Amino acid sequence: MEQATMLVGFIAVVVALSALARRLGTSAPLLLLVAGAALSFVPGLPELRISQELVLVGLLPPLLYAAAIRTSILDLRANKLSIALLSVVLVAATALGVGVVVWWVLGVPFALAVVLGGVVAPPDAVAASAVARRVGLPRRLVTILEGESLFNDATALVIVGTGLTAMAVNVTPGAIALDFLWASGAGIGLGFVVAAAVRAIRSRVSKPVTDTALSLLCPWLAYLPAEAVHASGILSVVVCGVILGHKAPLFQSALSRTAERINWGTVQFVLENAVFLLIGLQVSGIVKDVSGEPPQLLLGASAAVLGTVIGIRLVAVTVFVPLWRSSKGSTVEALRAALVTGWAGMRGVVTLAAALIIPEDAPLRPVLVLLALVVTVGTLVLQGYTLPWVIRRSGLRPTDPRESALQTAELVDRVVAAGITRLEAQDEPLMEPVERALRASAERRAHGAWERLETSAVESTAAAYRRLREQMLYAEREAWLEARDEGRFSSDVLDGVLASIDLEESMIVVLGAAQSTPLARAEDLTVRAPGECEHLVAVRTEPAPDGDVCQQCVVDGTPWVALRMCLECGHVGCCDSSIGRHATAHYTTTGHPVMRSIMPGEAWRWCYVDQQLG
Repeated sequence: MEQATMLVGFIAVVVALSALARRLGTSAPLLLLVAGAALSFVPGLPELRISQELVLVGLLPPLLYAAAIRTSILDLRANKLSIALLSVVLVAATALGVGVVVWWVLGVPFALAVVLGGVVAPPDAVAASAVARRVGLPRRLVTILEGESLFNDATALVIVGTGLTAMAVNVTPGAIALDFLWASGAGIGLGFVVAAAVRAIRSRVSKPVTDTALSLLCPWLAYLPAEAVHASGILSVVVCGVILGHKAPLFQSALSRTAERINWGTVQFVLENAVFLLIGLQVSGIVKDVSGEPPQLLLGASAAVLGTVIGIRLVAVTVFVPLWRSSKGSTVEALRAALVTGWAGMRGVVTLAAALIIPEDAPLRPVLVLLALVVTVGTLVLQGYTLPWVIRRSGLRPTDPRESALQTAELVDRVVAAGITRLEAQDEPLMEPVERALRASAERRAHGAWERLETSAVESTAAAYRRLREQMLYAEREAWLEARDEGRFSSDVLDGVLASIDLEESMIVVLGAAQSTPLARAEDLTVRAPGECEHLVAVRTEPAPDGDVCQQCVVDGTPWVALRMCLECGHVGCCDSSIGRHATAHYTTTGHPVMRSIMPGEAWRWCYVDQQLG
């Protein structure tokens, strides 16, 4: 009963402090770390010690899997060299550099020193990406940080395992290379095998509850067999998760994907925040273990190791600047990106868990565990609290949300057009009310995506639909409550009707929140290159607009939401979210292919023929 109470209290603290961090505008992992450290010194509270099995088997697989299924293979492929350098080369360099320092300062065997180097080498990007997303970073840097965190733990644990082996027997460089190749190659291979097997099984499961239950087993289905054959369970989990996330639209139903997204989001929220509270709760116990050691030794070794960890990362990412430059376009921008990436090297709970692998009879083991704690807490506090300042001073700007909104609108237009094409290709005759309702539903989705770019104060038809439908659903729920209290309807009937109301309201709330999110800047948009669209390429100069109103709307006496200008003749008409849709009507009549928005802060173009932005 006491353990159950502690578990409930632990989760309650995690949820409460995470909510408090959002209200204070600070990083939840850092607040949880500080709170945990303070709680660890409270008299009367039981001392909490985490085991390596709890972290490496219980926490790490689901955390990695939750991140992997949301990771884009395309993003990983686009940044594969950067991620490989950070997650393999930098981890190895850090392990070796820290090993040399620890061997020199403490005089422990070199193999043991390298073990500690491997323990403190891998950053945990949970805190870094949380800060980066809150403060604002280019999407590419966030992708690199998150990609690094998926693979660097595997490299570090292989180094730790090799170092421990070298402590017992002599290990040649060739044996180390073979061990690394087996661990990585077999881990990746098993990840592919497990992903294929899980996909084959889940493709035959129709119930979302069963599919979600299978999904919750996936991290350990990939991790445990790999560890059993001394391969990298971490790589197996990551590969399995990335593949299943990429292939999910092919074998999962919409309900299964939605349920999986919600469930794994909850798991990730609890575990990501819980690990930082766990780190803080270890502080008093680890400090107590080294109470008999000379303070000057502890301070000197801590400062040396922490400085080495931070310094090696900053130097390494600066050496990688030519790589950054190839993608960023200028040396100055590359140096800024390198500085931010170098400073976003906070360590996490994996470092503490790996420290517990050090044998009990190893020389100065309590000191080595303390050094792992110092690196973890030191980087989280020092770099975590200063990273927002570094990001702001670097001058790096986050990915323009208007560009994301433009891409969203373009993609929604494409998929909606595919749906309407399928509707028009039906062999059966369509009843007019049915066809009209289907077209209206599809068009609302497309218009809602475009409306996020509008600066007009006029309420669009899609926004008005959402607002009024929400009011109707509220009234429907009130009527449902009255009917339930009458006692005349069965529980099955009541549950079914409420589920339909909840489902529609959820769709409206989610879509409305996405489409009403404020866009950060009002400057002209930096849109993508026109690509292969000959009509966009052909536009060299722009004509003068024939007015600043939609003349046809004036004649008809109808309002417009936003204005578009034909780039061939300068005709100004209203957008498709307006009642008249006169810009599209102009294209239909004249065949002029390209228009642009002339609303304040917008400069994007649209080709009606190729359905492409430019």
